[in-house]
Amino acid sequence: MAGGAFVADGGRAQEYGGRMTFSVVVTSLMAASCGLIFGYDSGVTGGVTQMESFLSKFFPEVQSRMKSPKRDAYCKYDNQWLTAFTSSLFIAGTLSSLVASRVTRRVGRQAIMLIGGVMFLAGSIINAAAVNIAMLIIGRILLGFGLGFTLQAAPVYLSETAPARWRGAFTSSYNTFVVIGILSATITNYFTNRIPGWGWRLSLGLAAVPGVIIVVGAFFIPDTPSSLVLRGHPDRARAALQRIRGDGTNIDVEFKDIIRAVDEARRNDVGSFRRLFSKQYRHYLAVGLAIPIFFEFTGMIVIAVFSPVLFRTVGFNSQKAILGSVINSTTNLVATVLSTFVMDRTGRRFLLIVGGIGMMFCEVAISWVMAGHLGKHQGVTMPHGYATAVLVLICLCTFSFGVSWAPLRWVVPSEIYPVEIRSAGQAMSISVALCLSFVELQVFIALLCAMKFVKDANHESQITGVSTN
Repeated sequence: MAGGAFVADGGRAQEYGGRMTFSVVVTSLMAASCGLIFGYDSGVTGGVTQMESFLSKFFPEVQSRMKSPKRDAYCKYDNQWLTAFTSSLFIAGTLSSLVASRVTRRVGRQAIMLIGGVMFLAGSIINAAAVNIAMLIIGRILLGFGLGFTLQAAPVYLSETAPARWRGAFTSSYNTFVVIGILSATITNYFTNRIPGWGWRLSLGLAAVPGVIIVVGAFFIPDTPSSLVLRGHPDRARAALQRIRGDGTNIDVEFKDIIRAVDEARRNDVGSFRRLFSKQYRHYLAVGLAIPIFFEFTGMIVIAVFSPVLFRTVGFNSQKAILGSVINSTTNLVATVLSTFVMDRTGRRFLLIVGGIGMMFCEVAISWVMAGHLGKHQGVTMPHGYATAVLVLICLCTFSFGVSWAPLRWVVPSEIYPVEIRSAGQAMSISVALCLSFVELQVFIALLCAMKFVKDANHESQITGVSTN
């Protein structure tokens, strides 16, 4: 996902030694925790924001709308502070990701992951203990800052420490753990929704568990050899590489290639952000930014985050709405795992086209069902059969997304940027993606109320069609 990894192979990866050591296992656990907490924090708020105990404490006016038979079904959740509770994670992540690439190089991957873990831990505690809206927003902002840093550091740490023969699997696993985090959040919400009064606190507070793993784990692993070489510590780098690969393993070939890769990166890194906007590299930047832009405007981030709200809107009760979100998240996980097996066989372009077509048709069908059977009269929800059809269509849309655009939104930009601008280009792509996520999540509920879902979904399907082309 993140750019700036100094992966050594020199065409000689088959000569590298190394086995599955304790350091590699702990590294995987830490990186998995970063992905889990990203997915968990992205997915937990959709369920929490429709829990009656949460609404009664912080947003009583929204709760009163939910119980009013006269209120338009599209507008019951229209509250800017309620959506800010969700979207603030992404604007904070945008700001921190803008500087994360540079800071990561200066202080190391290990230190950045430790800082991110502390922010995750602090944000989770503040959210769980919140007594007012300000505490909710502050907690989410801290989580967002942690997200921006770990989004850069964790995948890079994985790629720089994984044994060469497992590097691809280790790096691609990050996105899988993000999806597992989303599924974990929806399952947690399903059970905590049954706890009267404080169930929402448990949902928000459990995000501290991966944070603790990151903080504690940071003290048991070395920084990456590439990062140590970059910061002028070759002796420590060699010792770290020996520790990671295991005592008795011959690391001479790999260490020489790391030195060579870092030296090349130093030469290319000078003025990389300025170079990114030059005429020579402008077309790379255009494609690298088009992928996250088109991805965001397919509307899938809204479905991932607000699916419980959507299911509640079409007539499911609170518990069934969260169960629907669990089903949808499970579908996403199955599709994501499937994508790892078909991505290299079918090619990136084929998956993007097929996935885009699938999402487009599903979004048109969803808008047609909702236009015909929801919102015709105030307070009238959708008949159960049509509500179930919406759930099925959303799951089909999510499957199309999970097998194509979900993993490829990170893979494609990392592959198209030349090495001399890769770090700057990836940082730019990540920042744009997080910024657009913030905008989309902040305005979606208001658009749902003002335009009705039929128009919103049709707009998303049109953009999906354009991006597929």
